[in-house]
Amino acid sequence: MKINYRKSIFLIGIVSASSLFYQFKPINSEPVKENSSTNYALKDLDFCGERVPVEIIDVKERLDREMVVNINLHSATTLIIKRANRYFSDIEPILKKNGIPDDFKYLCVIESSLTNATSAAGAKGFWQFMPETAKEYNLEVSSTVDERYDVIKATEAACSYLKKAYTKFGNWTLVAAAYNRGMAGIERQQTAQGVTDYYDLYLNEETSRYVFRILALKEIMKNSDKYGFVFSKDELYKPVKTKTVPVSTNIDDLQKWALDQGINYKLLKLYNPWLIDTSLLVYTGKTYNIQIPTEGFKIK
Repeated sequence: MKINYRKSIFLIGIVSASSLFYQFKPINSEPVKENSSTNYALKDLDFCGERVPVEIIDVKERLDREMVVNINLHSATTLIIKRANRYFSDIEPILKKNGIPDDFKYLCVIESSLTNATSAAGAKGFWQFMPETAKEYNLEVSSTVDERYDVIKATEAACSYLKKAYTKFGNWTLVAAAYNRGMAGIERQQTAQGVTDYYDLYLNEETSRYVFRILALKEIMKNSDKYGFVFSKDELYKPVKTKTVPVSTNIDDLQKWALDQGINYKLLKLYNPWLIDTSLLVYTGKTYNIQIPTEGFKIK
């Protein structure tokens, strides 16, 4: 029998390569499991003291969807938890002062991930105000100032909206839904469908998911260790100490002004993102409080 040496060498090469693959395959080669645990029992979940009816099949499954999504959005959820340690200390007292339930800080979380985000529609800031709505709730939006980026003032404005919505609906869950859909939008659907409870309404997908996203982030953030998000205190972002400099006259060059304050323009923008130009135009009778960091930086 004639031997085909080329074919034999080719086959030997394949066998050898396969042997090497199995020889060096790790012993513990099971796939790494993500934080996808669904071993949570959310029987007594509430929003602002209003019970979530998880015995309703679609309610349970809609909540489950948001739990699974956010447990497995590792980088996003990690950053949210770290930022919350810095910004909740600003948001919580304002909510309390205005009589708004503490759970609404999680609405802020799902709106912006606690960043000064900009949506495709043009909503900006932690609370995602559109320009006209911002002006309606006394936030300045001008050529040099955009107070939607001021977390303190934007939280105050959000409280005004939430109180107005609660006067209309008398239900905090509907108030949260209205923050997304608008008060008129929720009211139209209630009238058309003949039901008043959020969990009974058929809504567009975004609003249908909206409250459940809040509930999921509330559960995960309050019990972060349980869902695999474990951090030391040093890993969380700390509030930064600042001093307040009142300004009631124009500043022609904020970059130079920052240097005169002992910081630089980057730091000025970082702690005052509402300053949206390199100058500041101050109208008569107006005073702005500019925050100057007193720690956490080094100027050469």
